[in-house]
Amino acid sequence: MTSPDFPEPTLIAVNGVELEVFEAGRHNAGRPIVLCHGWPELAYSWRHQVPALAAAGYHVIVPNQRGYGSSSRPADVTDYDIEHLSGDLVALLDHFGYDDATFVGHDWGAMVVWGLTLLHPHRVNAVVNLSLPYQERGAKPWIEVMEEVLGGDFYFVHFNRQPGVADAVFDENTVPFLRNLYRKNAPPMSLLDLATAETALGEPVMSDSELAVFAAAFTSTGFTGSINWYRNLDRNWHLLADVDPVIRQPALMIYGDRDLVAKSERLADFVPNVEVVNLDCGHWIQQEKPEETTQAILKWLDQI
Repeated sequence: MTSPDFPEPTLIAVNGVELEVFEAGRHNAGRPIVLCHGWPELAYSWRHQVPALAAAGYHVIVPNQRGYGSSSRPADVTDYDIEHLSGDLVALLDHFGYDDATFVGHDWGAMVVWGLTLLHPHRVNAVVNLSLPYQERGAKPWIEVMEEVLGGDFYFVHFNRQPGVADAVFDENTVPFLRNLYRKNAPPMSLLDLATAETALGEPVMSDSELAVFAAAFTSTGFTGSINWYRNLDRNWHLLADVDPVIRQPALMIYGDRDLVAKSERLADFVPNVEVVNLDCGHWIQQEKPEETTQAILKWLDQI
């Protein structure tokens, strides 16, 4: 299920899986831009940006990444590590015959774009990331640190230490979970509580018909494939041990001032060619502030 104003998908075989890929602006071949969604999102999360980027002269490529929508959902947890996720994107470029592209990521998609740029720097010519800044690789694996600092109930830790528990709760309450999650100006609440809350707080980020696209997809797939991305965070820490930690490409970082994801105080140490834009919104940046997000991206792309 997609929206009538969103491109029809194609299933493309890459890197041992099939990805459901949405395209616009094919006539702009040679100017690829790849949009990478977060959790629990879909390619459809970029619905506001796709037509504008195509109109601006880009070949817009938007995959449902592995674990999402009609893309493959491998059974092994380790099939969702950063090598596999970035490998899918490299193989997608190969499929279209591109040496490199501009990559745009939101939330977990931003984590993948940062990792892709570290692991395959020659395939990325510019980076635009929303919400999640570059994550410094410290002395201890990320989940270990989160468990020490934030405790076992923090959702990153919970997903890793209690496999299957959250998946089952989200699967049983898919529609209320997504309805309660996709809000703005709502007080913070644990994800498991969000899934079972009877009343949605704050204001909706999207229309009922738009929410129905997400609900239909996750009702069909369940959440395990997408949550497996979280279950590779410490594995990713190990996989990135020997790479140059500095992102040298031009980069745009877009923050939501009301986002619960923390801004980075040391971003420029690891991403020296970064420009930062702050928008007055929460976590769902490109859906809460679609025009402002699109204009920020296009203005920056025109300058580099």
